[in-house]
Amino acid sequence: MKSVDPKTYHLSPRTKLLENSRGSLFVLIDRKSRVVMKDGHKIVKIAEDIKKVNQNKKISLLTSAPVCSKTKKHLLKCSIPVLPL
Repeated sequence: MKSVDPKTYHLSPRTKLLENSRGSLFVLIDRKSRVVMKDGHKIVKIAEDIKKVNQNKKISLLTSAPVCSKTKKHLLKCSIPVLPL
């Protein structure tokens, strides 16, 4: 996987994006604290911003942190699968 410049998608420079060989994008969250609903809403906003630039990108969340069950359901409802890092 290679790193992608978030400015390409009009995102904050602090956002970490990775792209695999198939062209799918991954939002990377590498931390110890739990991913809660507030973070989930931010991730959905990031996905919407990416879709504005490129409709065909598949977006997933790649994280080492535990994810709240409500947040996981919300992200799946918004077509953003959660994958372990």
